[in-house]
Order: sequence, then structure tokens, then C-alpha cells
Amino acid sequence: MAIDIQGFGQQLQDAIGRVVVGKHDVVELMMVALLSEGHVLIEDVPGIGKTTLAKTLARCLDCVFSRIQFTPDLLPSDVTGIFYFNQKAGEFEFRAGPIHANVILADEINRATPRTQSSLLEAMEERQVTVEGHTTPLPRPFLVLATQNPVELEGTFPLPEAQLDRFLMRLPMGYPTEAEEIAIVRRFETSQPLDELGPVVTGAELMEYAAAARQTHVDDAIASYIVSLTRATRSHESIELGASPRASLALFKASQALAALRGRSYVTPDDVKYLTRPILGHRLILRHQGRLHGALADRVLQSIVDATPVPVEPLPTTSARPTA
Repeated sequence: MAIDIQGFGQQLQDAIGRVVVGKHDVVELMMVALLSEGHVLIEDVPGIGKTTLAKTLARCLDCVFSRIQFTPDLLPSDVTGIFYFNQKAGEFEFRAGPIHANVILADEINRATPRTQSSLLEAMEERQVTVEGHTTPLPRPFLVLATQNPVELEGTFPLPEAQLDRFLMRLPMGYPTEAEEIAIVRRFETSQPLDELGPVVTGAELMEYAAAARQTHVDDAIASYIVSLTRATRSHESIELGASPRASLALFKASQALAALRGRSYVTPDDVKYLTRPILGHRLILRHQGRLHGALADRVLQSIVDATPVPVEPLPTTSARPTA
């Protein structure tokens, strides 16, 4: 039976649009992350709507949702759970923490200490949590939607490279246009639209869509193009630490999901180019000399994209959607 991924994407976009004004590109990229089973880091200044967007997406999924407010005094056990002694039963029992859910909102993640931030590492990569030698698998789907303020703001602890690399993509929100800001004021004038929003897809259905998206055809030339882009970040003169093989895999899966959402059964070079910035940008560490000369990550990535030969082999012309 054919699975209409494009129709699913439009349905989810419409539902989110009843709460979030504009931000269509950001919402599309978050749907790419959903289909890729990847985590998202939403970064921007306070008051832009990062938490509202994450809560809206979670509300659209008929899954177990958990919100963790990251603060400097939050402990790793507050996230993962603890063993406690049950006096009535006379034995130790495990009390699961909020990480044991389908959708996790890690709000202001960079306000917690590095020790607490690292409590998410195993969960994000291996979909399991280990406490005192006891390992518990996490439910599927499992998605971390983290928000953070720019590291220049006071009271923040920058996420380490190992943590950033576990996020499929980092997304800036950006300020709304004047017309969008007027629409926001009017939309929230008398009610809270989020309270009226209901789920549009179950966890099981989402896993079916994700499996179907992975059937999107990726030509050998496109796969080689993805790897070439990633490898180019490791030898660029302005980059001290380039993207890892995990980034190549992330770009590959996300390109499949984006093509499926746009109604195609194959990936094009434009899909890959579109995803380069949100997937590779946060994985790069620039050299000090590059920072002095203003070689920001976006500019460096654009130069890599411009310098990497684009595949010219003919691609399929069919617009058939992926089938399960």
C-alpha cells in the first residue's frame, strides 16, 4: 500500500500553522528530522517562539511527551531516573526520569552544567539509558527537541562537540516580519491556540512514514556527492575540526526525507545543498585565524558547496512517492 508522505507533511504543516505564524522552512526541516528519527537543536534569542514551536510539534504527535527545564542545579539523575529503596517491598526499584518518553523538550539545554548535559548522550545516540549498570531501552519514536539561547548570553554553558554532533540539525528561528508579528499579536489576543490543538499522527504511523522515507532512491552519484561535501570540511583551511562520518549519514537520511516530503521518490543535488547548512554548520570548529578574518561557518560551507562538483548523471524523472 502506498504511503502518502507528502500528504502527511502537508497535514502536519497545516496543524502547526494554526499556532505558529510563518516559519514554513523551519517547520519543514523539523518534519525532515521526524522522518529521519533525528534530534533538533533550536537556537535563537529569548522570546522568538522556540519553546512554542517545540511544544506545538509535540502536541501534533500522539506520543508520550516530557518537558525538562534545564537549570544550573539540575542533576543527571533528574533526567535519567534513580534507584530508590522501597521499604514496603524491601528492595531497590528504578524510578524512571523524564527522558523515558517519545518526545523530549529539553528547554534551554545550555543553562545546565556540562555534567547534566552529558546525561543525554547515551539516550540520543543509542536510544537507551544506563543507571547504575541497569540499561533500559527507550520507546520509539524517540526525539529530543532542545532549545538554547546564544552562547553569548550570560548563564549559559556551551554544548560540547560530542553533544552537538548528536543533533541532526541546528535551526535558527529568526525574528518575524512585521506582518507576521501583527498576526502573532492577533492570534494570541483572546485565546491560546496550542490548547485547542490535537494530535494528527500516532507514534506507530510516524514510524511507518519514517520507514517509507528510507526507501527514497539515492543515486550512487548523489551518495558520493554527500560524502564529498562532508570530507571537504575536514581539509578546508579555515576549519580546525570538520564534520564526522555521522554527519554524512545524517545528510544522507535527511535528503531522503526531504525528497519524500516534496513528493519525489529520488534525491536531487538541490535537496543535499538545501540541508548542508542546518546539518553541517553546527558540527564545524573554525580555526582561530578563520575567525579573525570573519570566516563564519555559513560562509565556509557555502564556499565548500560552490567548490564541490555537482553530479551531472541523469536522475529519474518520475515523481512517484515512496511506497512501503
